[in-house]
Amino acid sequence: MMITHFIAWLCLFLPAFDQATDNTDKLPNILVIIADDCTFSDLPLYGGKNVNTPNIDRLASEGMTFDKAYVSMAMCTPSRAELFTGLSPVRSGVCWNHVKARKGTESMVHHFNKLGYRTGIAGKVHVSPKEVFPFEYVEGIEGRSVSETAGFDLDGVSGFINRDPDQPFSLISALVVPHIPWTVGDTSQFDPKALQLPPYLADTPETRQELREYLAEIRVMDDQVGKILDALERSGKAGNTIVIFTSEQGAQFPFCKWTNWDMGVHTGFIVRWPGQVKPGSRTDALIQYNDVLPTLLDALGGEYDESDFDGSSFLPVLKGQASHHRYYAYFMHNNTPEGPPYPIRSVTDGKFHYIRNLKHEDLYIEKHIMAKMPFNQYWHSWMFTAAKNEHTQHLINTYMSRPAEQLYDLSMDPFELNDLAGSNEHASKRQELSSELDTWMKKQGDLGEILDTWEQYQSAKKGIHFKREFD
Repeated sequence: MMITHFIAWLCLFLPAFDQATDNTDKLPNILVIIADDCTFSDLPLYGGKNVNTPNIDRLASEGMTFDKAYVSMAMCTPSRAELFTGLSPVRSGVCWNHVKARKGTESMVHHFNKLGYRTGIAGKVHVSPKEVFPFEYVEGIEGRSVSETAGFDLDGVSGFINRDPDQPFSLISALVVPHIPWTVGDTSQFDPKALQLPPYLADTPETRQELREYLAEIRVMDDQVGKILDALERSGKAGNTIVIFTSEQGAQFPFCKWTNWDMGVHTGFIVRWPGQVKPGSRTDALIQYNDVLPTLLDALGGEYDESDFDGSSFLPVLKGQASHHRYYAYFMHNNTPEGPPYPIRSVTDGKFHYIRNLKHEDLYIEKHIMAKMPFNQYWHSWMFTAAKNEHTQHLINTYMSRPAEQLYDLSMDPFELNDLAGSNEHASKRQELSSELDTWMKKQGDLGEILDTWEQYQSAKKGIHFKREFD
């Protein structure tokens, strides 16, 4: 009788014991696909008219599209460091391009490894040092964004996905398209005369030609997204994989990358998670890159201290349990070494966007936009035609000579053409967002204008960081 009871006890508890000791195969895999310098509004998913992206559209039909997702800085290294660490630029120390994160910072690699994941990155890395971002490097995808090719071989990605079937994986597929120089793709698919230019671009033949080349790279990017998704499907693991696609910051056109305007900091963002995220859904919930890591840790059941991150989990939004996430998203720009110092800070509540130009008395100069390079002819065509085209002259003036404060109603003016900062009707909203920006900067230990110097940038490249107010 005692043996019978013992066997019954084992039958009752062994399944639970087995699940507790071998739960890695129950955890979802993670696949993050990052485009490189793709303005979100150029994608058909967000109203783009000039290029088709069937693979991105298919992914959106199978998951949730975020209409108000943001990066904190519209440049590659800071945005990727934010995504990988859950920290804003000031806190991670990555306040410029091509600099190192603060020593002791933990990234998703550390957090996922604690949960038994193997964590790899294929393509563009663009973050350092290695001890903060100890990704396993996966070969096959071009890693140099300034390359004139976009090498793409899925053997390494497929091998990583299919390796160790009993261990969950996390993989970053960081593409280099459509980053400038725009040299890959079939431009013959695009008639430059038929392109619909967004109103922040001056209409010159050079602008149309380079927009055409950029759009051709978006097509290449979409094709690569499709091939990565197909590789995941062939592995048999798609049903248990959280897939995220994001377009990163805006393209290297005026009013996009290197700025705090919405076309720079607003990112395309899709999440597919079979059985958990409603297919074909959209949300207005406001999120930032620093929210992604805590969200994934929540999805995986990982433990963490909320103070470890600047962001917070939007898992309830993904599961359809909430329609709201954060009240504000925050942005910054340090112009060194992209040009002379020109620090910018801004904040949005999802409807209104308040921008503060800390050195508004100076001209804004950005070398990648304004210097005459083999792959950049449009700015000079703008300057050449400004005298006889009022709209072009207005764009140049707006881009280079900025007031101390700007305020835009994104719901009515998505391309931010009508500055409301001087409007009495919107004075209370301007004051609200200005105060909120002050609070955020103080909380972050953001030194403002003091950060945007050659000395601070050079020190951060060496891993020697400024002292935050709360350090």
